[in-house]
Amino acid sequence: MKTVLITGAAGFIGFHTTARLAQAGWRVIGADNFNDYYNAELKRARVNALGDNATVHEIDIADADAFSKLVQETTPEVVIHLAAQAGVRYSLENPFAYAHSNLNGHLSVLEACRHAKGLSHLIYASSSSVYGGNTKTPFSETDPVDAPVSLYAATKRADELMSSTYAHLYGIKQIGLRFFTVYGPWGRPDMAYWTFTDKILKGEAIPVYNHGEMRRDFTYIDDVTEAIERMAGHAPDFSGEDRTHRLYNIGNHTPVPLMAFIAALEQALGKKAEKHMLPMQPGDVKETYADVTRLAADYGFNPSTPIEDGLKRFVDWRLANRDF
Repeated sequence: MKTVLITGAAGFIGFHTTARLAQAGWRVIGADNFNDYYNAELKRARVNALGDNATVHEIDIADADAFSKLVQETTPEVVIHLAAQAGVRYSLENPFAYAHSNLNGHLSVLEACRHAKGLSHLIYASSSSVYGGNTKTPFSETDPVDAPVSLYAATKRADELMSSTYAHLYGIKQIGLRFFTVYGPWGRPDMAYWTFTDKILKGEAIPVYNHGEMRRDFTYIDDVTEAIERMAGHAPDFSGEDRTHRLYNIGNHTPVPLMAFIAALEQALGKKAEKHMLPMQPGDVKETYADVTRLAADYGFNPSTPIEDGLKRFVDWRLANRDF
């Protein structure tokens, strides 16, 4: 039985990844600090839902000594680093939280992996936010990403650069994942699909930014964990490459107009939304669109869950879980 260590195991993507790999027969060790960016009870409920399938340790990954000790004690073959301070708009309010979790935390993981015995490779979370205001579509991993429009995006790009440097210096095999608007059951309460659902159910108006003139490449959570499971099984072939570090877009490669997304949510709820049209928010982007050619070539997989199906599954879960 192979061992995988997953940071952010009580988070949205981390929880689903932990559950999937445990079901696939991995020995799963988790780490999470259960911070209060959103309801920590939701995070603990996720961990409770895992049952005996994983052991989740309550530590802050930015505590380099504590995290290094966990890696040394558990000797994972693979580390999947998903812990981070998420949220574009919140980075305008609390920038130091992003430096702590996303910069110090990522460096802590890299240092622990550098000294780990028997480690095959590290998989870590980046974000489509690194593309900033890129107007070339679809977004490719080879596009320039030197003009982030939020601090969150800047920290994620910094993580990629740190990982590339550690691959160069120490030969650590690494995979960076640029996630595109991941959604689904057990999701994050700060995301639009969740807040819109709750407001529509309450009869409250939903905020529609840029007057609805936006498109997002919504990616269903099961497609994300399918990609991660494949990557956990083996690192890509780095033969002939200068650095053992590769980036992948993880997106549905089907941008959905914001108004079409709202219509799909209305259909899933069986209720119309009252809309409050607003201008674009600072740090936001008009469109995201993933080129997943590299993912398909290396791992034979394309995310493909239609937005109508994914939102229906989320709504069904939300209606059955109104306590969070």
